Amino acid sequence: MSTAALAPLASASGLAPEPRSITVVATSVDATLSALREAGILAHRLHGSIRLIVTQIVPYPLPLSRPPVPGEFNARRFRVLADGNKVPTKIQICLGRDQLETLHRVLPPHSTIVVGGRKTWWPTREKRLARQLQRSGHDVVFTSFEGG
Repeated sequence: MSTAALAPLASASGLAPEPRSITVVATSVDATLSALREAGILAHRLHGSIRLIVTQIVPYPLPLSRPPVPGEFNARRFRVLADGNKVPTKIQICLGRDQLETLHRVLPPHSTIVVGGRKTWWPTREKRLARQLQRSGHDVVFTSFEGG
């Protein structure tokens, strides 16, 4: 999907466009930084904001309310990544057993999502995630970065 295809949504009254939220799904640090840069460009063009979703997988022996890494630690870690953005960014930590299932639970239908990943010719975990989200009816932008 090209970034030019996205347009601000009109409000119910038709007078002013509603701000559009661009969702970034956090993966690795480099991939998330790449996705945040692309989402910043999209959100700026659409006069919107960014929602950074951090899925934190909790293993089955633990209760969902007691993840192995405290949510506050992850929130601080990703706040450092998001602070370089000029667009308002909200961080949402989502606990679950499975990343895709957790994303389906928290994403509104037809969300605009940016996923970052390494530039490769083979399918990576991030590319598969982007494809699965697209199959679920979301508008997905995959942004890649060069890395070693």
